[in-house]
Amino acid sequence: MRRLIFITHGEVEIDPDVAVEQWGLNAIGRARHQAFCANDVVQDVAVVYSSAEKKALDGAEILARGLRHEVLHDLHENDRTATGYLPKKEFEHTADLFFAHPTESIRGWERAVDAQARVVAALQEIAARESTGDIAVVAHGGVGALALCHFSGAAIDRSWDQPGGGGGNYFVLNLKDWQVAQGWTPID
Repeated sequence: MRRLIFITHGEVEIDPDVAVEQWGLNAIGRARHQAFCANDVVQDVAVVYSSAEKKALDGAEILARGLRHEVLHDLHENDRTATGYLPKKEFEHTADLFFAHPTESIRGWERAVDAQARVVAALQEIAARESTGDIAVVAHGGVGALALCHFSGAAIDRSWDQPGGGGGNYFVLNLKDWQVAQGWTPID
């Protein structure tokens, strides 16, 4: 059975003076993605998709190694450009509100319901494009949690967010029926 493996980028080089979309993986994030390449879950991957954000591109390029890599803009993280960088405590509080009030724009952020619809449509578009092999998608934790809620038949809730707080997790969907075959799992 063909699968879609949704992978979140690993740890990033945080720089408050650089746009969040331009942050790349740090040394730990790169090492985790390199180790993930040996994981059995990605051995039948035929194509890699990613968002255009640098951290997702970095993770996808590590995984692709000779495979076709496509960038799909709609895989980007929930749009948080209204606030840009937020210190960790403030970010976590705002993210809590984002998940708790999915039909509202929190501090100008993209609404959770809109981000969810966008990423689910992007994943379905990718599956319609590809006819053979497993598909890897390297993207982001927020939209990953929203997609996992959708495919699990659950209401939007932060309890579906990836574990660990630093990124670098994956979940697996069976493409035949869009059922969750495996929940969040660390890439290492």
